[in-house]
Amino acid sequence: MIAALFQPITLDGLTFPNRLAVAPMCQYSADDGSATDWHLQQWMSYAMSGAGMVTVEMTDVERHGRISHGCLGLYSDHNEAAAKRALDAARRVAPAGTKFGTQLAHAGRKASCQFPWEGGGPLKADQDPWQTVSASAIPYDEGWHTPRALEEDEIHRLIDRFAEAARRAERAGFDFIELHAAHGYLIFQFLSPLSNRRTDRWGGSLENRMRFAVEIARAVKKAVPSLMLGARLSVKEWVDGGFDVDEAVEVAKALKKEGVAYICASSGGNSPHQKLPSGPGYQVDLAEAVQKGADIPTRAVGLITEPAQAEAIVSEGRADMVALARAFLADPRWGWRAAAALGAPIHAAPQLARSVTTMEHWEKAAG
Repeated sequence: MIAALFQPITLDGLTFPNRLAVAPMCQYSADDGSATDWHLQQWMSYAMSGAGMVTVEMTDVERHGRISHGCLGLYSDHNEAAAKRALDAARRVAPAGTKFGTQLAHAGRKASCQFPWEGGGPLKADQDPWQTVSASAIPYDEGWHTPRALEEDEIHRLIDRFAEAARRAERAGFDFIELHAAHGYLIFQFLSPLSNRRTDRWGGSLENRMRFAVEIARAVKKAVPSLMLGARLSVKEWVDGGFDVDEAVEVAKALKKEGVAYICASSGGNSPHQKLPSGPGYQVDLAEAVQKGADIPTRAVGLITEPAQAEAIVSEGRADMVALARAFLADPRWGWRAAAALGAPIHAAPQLARSVTTMEHWEKAAG
């Protein structure tokens, strides 16, 4: 019997050839939000990774929603055309059935930052910074830009921006959209009681704090009903008094009602005071809790690096899919290696077929 990791899965009518995903990873290499040659080669590499689900990096819905000057966006015609160019190239080399999605987001108070290799902190006065926004006027940390609390009309405008970006994603040729409600970016800033101190209908109770996420999901689904919709969610904040699993389950239930087909269960990112655990698969329990509690398919992510580990997560029913990030950066053919280790077919391009026996030999030697 074929390994569980390499069995197909269908989400809201969209079928993926296996349960393995490339997790979205910021590359900080865009030109005013537009994909460059770096993205073209990167997406082509993801296409030939062996993963059936490829979610390209966090893609911002407006210029001031970017983390940095180099972050990807879908807020202009040029952004849309550049994304289509890179995506078309990736499709030409991808095995049949590979599906591509984009992760729509807004960085909120974590915008206007340096590239990670420049320090990653807030942009300095001579680095062309911009005014950040958030649910409340609370900076991420000492020394960070203080965001401006969004007004009611601005919130509705941003919801429209998500819908507009979704339409651009559809025209560019993506198969699905993932909403980024994790890692301390704007949607999560509304969800967390630590960053959302509003007293209007967008803050206070969980119902109010989740309103922004729910209305974005509703607007995106209405804008592109033919595209499958998923969401990445920080299930646990890892800070006393912060967003936690029980609230995440309720948010997942609400998003499911709006047509969200899966939750990628991540955690943290909203506070420098978080106390993240460490160790392989440290977030798998979170994926399992949301899967069971909200009765929704989940994607586990976080320090999943070995084929046997990924297979166990899926075969034991702890999550429906697994996503890898750094492992695919380190080994662009990780999916092939997993297939070789688990006895599943390797769907190599004809030009690369001669490498399959070498991959199988490596796995036998490692075993």
